[in-house]
Amino acid sequence: MGKIEDRLKQLNITLPSAQGPSANYVPCVRTGNMLYMSGVGPAKRADGTAPKGKVGKDLTVEQGYEAARLCGINLLARMQAELGTLDKVKRVVKVLGMVNSVDSLNQHPSVINGCSDLMVEIFGDKGRHARSAVGMNSLPFDIPVEVEMIVEIEA
Repeated sequence: MGKIEDRLKQLNITLPSAQGPSANYVPCVRTGNMLYMSGVGPAKRADGTAPKGKVGKDLTVEQGYEAARLCGINLLARMQAELGTLDKVKRVVKVLGMVNSVDSLNQHPSVINGCSDLMVEIFGDKGRHARSAVGMNSLPFDIPVEVEMIVEIEA
């Protein structure tokens, strides 16, 4: 088990099986030492449920934060499936977080912090990244948050 996998165990985080694509695209594209990851929705909670709905209507900002953290867990699972070990991650470079939200919500960054905070918890300074956090009128399958990521990896 690698150093990052040990860190996940310390934080009591179990990664799910990596999600496959839901349409005509690939989950990841590796080019050189960069890994471009397609957007994912939230992983299921331990009880088998997953957050659904619109932040600001069906979910609070805090519940949106949890959904973004669960997206981060799905991204980690996808990275591990692609790389074999999370120890190959040199740097989380960029995160794009999309929040399914009511028009009046202006706390998108607070929601996407759920994913950003997780990356820093797991990777330390290598998890600090550039980021965009934006609101959307809707997201596929009524998910509250979708996150995509670009990661620098060992060549």
